[in-house]
Amino acid sequence: MSADSSPLVGSTPAGYGTLTIETSADPLSSSASSVRLSGYCGSPWRTISYHAVVWMLAGLPLLLFRWKPLWGVRLRLRPCTLARAETLVIETRDREDSSWQLCTVQVQTEDICADGLQPPPQTRAEDGRSQAAVGAEPEDAWKDTTGLHRPEEPRRLRYYVFRGQRYVWMETQQAFRQVRKAVYGPNVISVPVKSYPQLLVDEALNPYYGFQAFSIALWLADHYYWYALCILLVSAVSICLSVYRTRKQSQTLRDMVQLSVRVCVCRPGGEEWVDSSELVPGDCLVLPQEGGLMPCDAALVAGECVVNESSLTGESVPVLKTALPEGPAPYLPEAHRRHTLFCGTLILQARAFVGPHVLAVVTQTGFCTAKGGLVSSILHPRPLSFKFYKHSMKFVAALSVVALLGTVYSIVILLRNQVPLGEIVIRALDVVTVAVPPALPAAMTMCTLYAQSRLESQGVFCIHPPRINLGGKLRLVCFDKTGTLTEDGLDVMGVVPLKGQEFLPLVSEPHHLPVGPLLRALAACHTLSRLRDTLVGDPMDLKMVESTGWVLEEGPTADATCGTQVLAVMKPPPQEPHLQGMEPPAPVSILGRFPFLSALQRMSVVVAWPGAAQPEACVKGSPELVATLCNPATVPADFAPRLQSYTAAGYRVVALAGKPLPVPASLEAVQQLPRDAVEQELSLLGLLVMRNLLKPQTPGVIQALRKTRIRTVMVTGDNLQTAVTVAQGCGMVGPREHLVIVHAAPPEQGQPASLELQPVESFAATNGAQDPDQAASYTMEPDPRSSHLALSGSSFGVLVKHFPKLLPKVLVQGTVFARMAPEQKTELVCELQKLQYCVGMCGDGANDCGALKAADVGISLSQAEASVVSPFTSSVASIECVPMVIREGRCSLDTSFSVFKYMALYSLTQFISVLILYTVNTNLGDLQFLAVDLVITTTVAVLMSRTGPARALGRARPPGSLLSGPVLGSLLLQVALVAGVQLGGYFLAAAQPWFVPLNGTVPAPDNLPNYENTVVFSLSSFQYLILAAAVSKGAPFRRPLYTNVPFLAALVLLGSVLVGLMLAPGPLQGPLTLKSITNTRFKLLLLGLVAFNVVAAFMLESLLDQYLPGCLRQFRPKRASKKRFKQLEQELAERPWPLPTGPVK
Repeated sequence: MSADSSPLVGSTPAGYGTLTIETSADPLSSSASSVRLSGYCGSPWRTISYHAVVWMLAGLPLLLFRWKPLWGVRLRLRPCTLARAETLVIETRDREDSSWQLCTVQVQTEDICADGLQPPPQTRAEDGRSQAAVGAEPEDAWKDTTGLHRPEEPRRLRYYVFRGQRYVWMETQQAFRQVRKAVYGPNVISVPVKSYPQLLVDEALNPYYGFQAFSIALWLADHYYWYALCILLVSAVSICLSVYRTRKQSQTLRDMVQLSVRVCVCRPGGEEWVDSSELVPGDCLVLPQEGGLMPCDAALVAGECVVNESSLTGESVPVLKTALPEGPAPYLPEAHRRHTLFCGTLILQARAFVGPHVLAVVTQTGFCTAKGGLVSSILHPRPLSFKFYKHSMKFVAALSVVALLGTVYSIVILLRNQVPLGEIVIRALDVVTVAVPPALPAAMTMCTLYAQSRLESQGVFCIHPPRINLGGKLRLVCFDKTGTLTEDGLDVMGVVPLKGQEFLPLVSEPHHLPVGPLLRALAACHTLSRLRDTLVGDPMDLKMVESTGWVLEEGPTADATCGTQVLAVMKPPPQEPHLQGMEPPAPVSILGRFPFLSALQRMSVVVAWPGAAQPEACVKGSPELVATLCNPATVPADFAPRLQSYTAAGYRVVALAGKPLPVPASLEAVQQLPRDAVEQELSLLGLLVMRNLLKPQTPGVIQALRKTRIRTVMVTGDNLQTAVTVAQGCGMVGPREHLVIVHAAPPEQGQPASLELQPVESFAATNGAQDPDQAASYTMEPDPRSSHLALSGSSFGVLVKHFPKLLPKVLVQGTVFARMAPEQKTELVCELQKLQYCVGMCGDGANDCGALKAADVGISLSQAEASVVSPFTSSVASIECVPMVIREGRCSLDTSFSVFKYMALYSLTQFISVLILYTVNTNLGDLQFLAVDLVITTTVAVLMSRTGPARALGRARPPGSLLSGPVLGSLLLQVALVAGVQLGGYFLAAAQPWFVPLNGTVPAPDNLPNYENTVVFSLSSFQYLILAAAVSKGAPFRRPLYTNVPFLAALVLLGSVLVGLMLAPGPLQGPLTLKSITNTRFKLLLLGLVAFNVVAAFMLESLLDQYLPGCLRQFRPKRASKKRFKQLEQELAERPWPLPTGPVK
């Protein structure tokens, strides 16, 4: 067998044309981090053996191979090289500590036209596709594609389809690669919608329903007709509902993603309208001015667009997209997001400036698009690696072993009782159906469904219910800052102008500034746009422009104002009365824009005004970076202290700079300028100081999380000092806790990478809280860790690359991560998961999409009802949803344990009853089974999950393992108690003078009613209710039992019926085949036995919860944790790092 461990998507070097794609990791996609590919081809002898085995075993292996496809592949086919493979086995793994997921696909072939593999010409192709063929391969790669076919098949491609994407065989590379130019496929995101018969077959062949079918057949053979028919009806209804729900969900998803529109494409003869499904990378689209939905990913090459990307990011603020600037750098969709139109997003309006059209070149189609990646993540969600689910399967396997032992015991007993062989087989197999609970999956699902319903009622929507249980295991939660911890809006505190090389005092009202470069930068350095007479764009830009009083004009109005074509015009406000008679400020024309990029931390515009000899560049961005772009002679000596004074107070500071440009003041000339030429040798103009207040709920939530030992981490793109101040203001870093800033520098000028640790004095934030006293009202005990660490994105990158052994220690203590790019946020979450943290992420969805998808529990604060950006979406923009999700997760996980224990105890209780009755050659009756399974157990199991979460978070966490001492101890002791009570009742009845032993020669159910059956059934019926109440404890993760009124009412009602059935059976005695017992004293003895069972069951649970963990700790030393982050915490407790000293290098 040949294995290709390379990624499924190969990296392509830069090629011809002005736009080239390099493969980059898309945080929105569901791509696996590790892939293994194995090839298999046909073998006549194996095929004959395969069919022989299937025929001899009456087709049963087909069912097994459906559940385990690799077994069927290995039996039918033989391993071979990928070059000869007919079937591929693809194994994917999301993380190093997760299990491999297996999928089999068929290698397909496709005939192509004679010139289908010819390399593309360097000029415009015959079909009119742009010479700038985005995603086209370089010439040497095209030579390689001529080997895509075998010599004897010169016009046939070999490829396979995996998760909607085609991977083509490259002969010279001896590997399958995703080749965009060789084979595109249609531009569709196809969601398979199976027919009802197909879904019915898939559902019916599920192992759960296969076991049900086996059980029903067995019960029919054993003459349990009513019970078998009722279970058959319930299973049929369940299958039909599941099939209907699955098909409806598939249809809804298909309708949501299906997009087929007519688009205008440039062709040699002019413009041509084609269906969007025919688009391929390299096509040049003409975008209509009125906008519309994008059917593909495309790079904007001419004009500007205002786009709503809420369907991808959850961010409802429209985004301005500008034309891709010229330059040698390769095109990367993530790095050039502000120039990329993503599939599924809504273009609100498009405007052309250079030329008559707004043009975009197609870069990705189908499942390769950003929308396709999101749909793929829904169709193929990342598998959950959760100990509870793994242990539950082991526990079911253990129950199967118990069933096997019971089967052996029943065979021995039935042989001793001289039961016919056919009857022995049926009875022995019947024990298996009793010991393994078939309704376990359905009962477990109810836990998460109730939690999901409660979350929705509070405005938190979940699209992946299994992740609710993960919320109960969160150890660390990352928070974005702006819009998450702090308010969305920013208030302009003022502007710090510059005169010479000195800062002037803060000007609180920027519209009072004199006309000059600083005022022009404040009025024009933005990416705002006017949409239907409403100004839209970044909230910070809106506040900045609002503070100047200038007004934005676009389109023909702006052109008329300037007398030439411009992108936009900023018109000054009307003059104030006391300034009448002075020359009014001239309107400022915007001739070019370079939008804000997280990687660059800045944006810029080129402006001009009437009478200007040459245009002027205006740059706005992070002060630290803008200062490096400025001429040092223009940067004041006290720049760093002045910046520190504002950021330390929690203000957000933006630096403004500018310079004249030696080019004509025309749109055409400015559009040819490269960004690097505009953003260098600048002159610093001043500082814009803005206030971003904490949300009033933030300090309380952070305090609640830290009190429960849940780490809180801030991950933001803002200034490091501002982030530190906000962290101190909201309580992430307490007033008496050490904070150390980590500065890491990359190697330069022959010097190795260096690390500097700078302790920070603790001080109260003046701007970190809603009011000055709010920060002081939230106090925390000092964190037992040695210190909190704060670092910037650049330092994080250096640590990842040059200090990998030190990185885990930094991550375990890191509290503030500032100036983090979106991809760094995702990387941080993944690095924390490598330390085996269960990581939560809470953000607004804009720059946090990758991190939200990568986190174990991602919560997006969005106005959308549900979003594919993350598993959880809160319609209320407050972090109060985080403890809410954790409480519901803990409640759901604890309830899952309770339901699992109850279903196991229910099966074992019935198992004991059946074995006792088998011993005396009888069994439970048809309607008795029905009453226990449907009336008692189903009712109780469904209602016991309704108990809500505890009102407050505690430090305790629900156990994640079923195979723990308290859980196993509870099961074993409760089973012993159940067996003791049933045997005690049986022997108590046998000791009565009126007791008549069963006639052993007559088998069940013909020997019903009898005393043995009646006593065992009566006692066991009570036990199902007792166990349900005993395992449904409330604190510390759930509310008290009495708050679940329907469950309590069911217990009381069913208990009353059972008491009445024991004392005065009445009309139910006949249908339930109960023996009449007239001795009232004996009936009271049985009720006393039930009361003893109640007290003993509750005492067992209480003692195990309160005393067993302490006893285990006394007799067994505490084991070292296997989790990496706990090992690091222990190591740091013994040998602190960094040491609480002064600056260290």
